[in-house]
Amino acid sequence: MSARTWPSSPLSAAGRAFTLLVAPPTHVGFDARGFDGLPDEILPLERLRGLLLTPQTSVEVRDAVWRELVIRARRDGPAWVVAAVGIALPGLRHLAGLLASGWRGDTRDLDAELLVGFVERLTTIDLEPPRVVGRLLDAGLRAARKARDADSDAPLVRTDATGPIAPVQPWDHPDLVLARAVAAGVIDADEANLIAATRLENDTLAQAAVRLGITASLASSWRLKAERRLLEAIRAGDLAFVPLRRRRSDEARRRVAATHQRVAVIQSA
Repeated sequence: MSARTWPSSPLSAAGRAFTLLVAPPTHVGFDARGFDGLPDEILPLERLRGLLLTPQTSVEVRDAVWRELVIRARRDGPAWVVAAVGIALPGLRHLAGLLASGWRGDTRDLDAELLVGFVERLTTIDLEPPRVVGRLLDAGLRAARKARDADSDAPLVRTDATGPIAPVQPWDHPDLVLARAVAAGVIDADEANLIAATRLENDTLAQAAVRLGITASLASSWRLKAERRLLEAIRAGDLAFVPLRRRRSDEARRRVAATHQRVAVIQSA
């Protein structure tokens, strides 16, 4: 496929890659045998997506299927990453529409962050708790919101009132509060990542501790002390007007281009 016909939107590019992946002749199918409520056969991926969207398919079956999709994406390579993204595409497009509401920048930048956040979470998500695809979508949404809020030119409302002032929308998104706390030196980057992983992403302290190379008990102590400092800073209003460095537009474009390139390479594999 030529660059001229390849979609410029990351989500459209992901959709095109999924379409090419499932187009005949294809070797990619989902073995639904053994999944209660699904046909006892190897299903084409587009049919699987349709079945997962129907109200007749139970939440338990959806979770079971998505656990298998995540395992395949981790174990069997790029084709199954494309498959996972393609099957989740209705949810991703819905979130993209919500993110674009009121946004005056290039929505392709938000789409790229949404997609990258989703794909990156495929590699780390805990498969035991329910809402597997919901938590994957949440990760993409957080990544896109963080990028949108960091790039936002919405003015902060200042008043003559004395005392603590809470950050105003959109600055009070939890990821942005953590980012401002790091910028202000209230907590460090490891502490922010620990809080985000265990409070926003439902990771356990043990899982987060492994990534940080520390024990779970030490991670618990770090989080407790960091959250105390964070609470004091919020109460004192110390995070109300902490500026975040604006992301450069060329960096956002680079990430969009990288997403396109990744999908194109997967499609040609």
